[in-house]
Amino acid sequence: MGETEKNKGNQPQGLEIEWTEEAKDLMKNVPSVVRKAAMKGVETYAKAKGFQKIDANLVARAAEARERGEPLDKEGQEAPQTPSKKAVRRQYVSFLFYKVDPAWRRLSLSTREQGKKEFSTIVNQYTQNDQIIIRTFSTVGTRSDCDFMMWRISYSLELIQEFTAKLLATQLGQYLLTPYSYLAMSKRSVYVDKINPEHEEQRLRIVPGKAQYLFIYPFVKTPEWYLLTKYARQGMMDEHIEVGTKFPSVKLNTAYSFGLDDQEFVVAFETDKPDEFLDLVMELRETQGRLYTERDTPIFTCISRDLKSMLDLLGG
Repeated sequence: MGETEKNKGNQPQGLEIEWTEEAKDLMKNVPSVVRKAAMKGVETYAKAKGFQKIDANLVARAAEARERGEPLDKEGQEAPQTPSKKAVRRQYVSFLFYKVDPAWRRLSLSTREQGKKEFSTIVNQYTQNDQIIIRTFSTVGTRSDCDFMMWRISYSLELIQEFTAKLLATQLGQYLLTPYSYLAMSKRSVYVDKINPEHEEQRLRIVPGKAQYLFIYPFVKTPEWYLLTKYARQGMMDEHIEVGTKFPSVKLNTAYSFGLDDQEFVVAFETDKPDEFLDLVMELRETQGRLYTERDTPIFTCISRDLKSMLDLLGG
């Protein structure tokens, strides 16, 4: 019987996981920059299996489980397959930014009012019966390259396209440029949120809240991130999640863009407290996962406005 088997369950709950010297030596083969995260991943595996001491045998088993993508039960056999969860219909998530041509503000007041009325009619038409969930935000004064943003969520990509085309056909639409447009989909995360397990289920259906501010940016990881072991990545995500829990006023919405758009993710943070969001981002900069961020700009500060107020801020 191995060292792990003898010590399993013999120690009071709550004690730190112990490592044998042999197991520690094995982990020295892991690159130093991710060693801490990799060890945390092995500890996560050990705790899930009910062990409180890690020996070389358990390190190997954790590695094998990682390679197969299947967990092992406590006796080292393949864990029984759980019934697959019912397939959930995914949402398309679109963040569409518009810039108004300065010529718009030189039009007569009546022409501008008619253009805004046409634009509003189309938006109201598509929000009826929840065809498309739409939230409107102004970026006037927070960005120089765009004036407003429409957060759109639908189960039909064709419907989003049709809606966009009709907006552009209005009198206002003829004066709109599109400097940024990000497309993504809802999806369950591959990482486990141990603090709030329901969070991953919530990602399957994005429901915008009523917060005053929305902070958005596209996100791309480095290729090296995807070459790390799953347990190494989970360890770094544990740290990331732990930081996030310090700021409960900030709600994170993560959407996935792999193959749909240039970025890999689009993240949108809702909050009524911009100062706490700033503190959150600063603290996340100090986490280990930051080493594997390739791009997380441009960053947009969007202020929630109802449709009429948003359009009125365009001038006239």
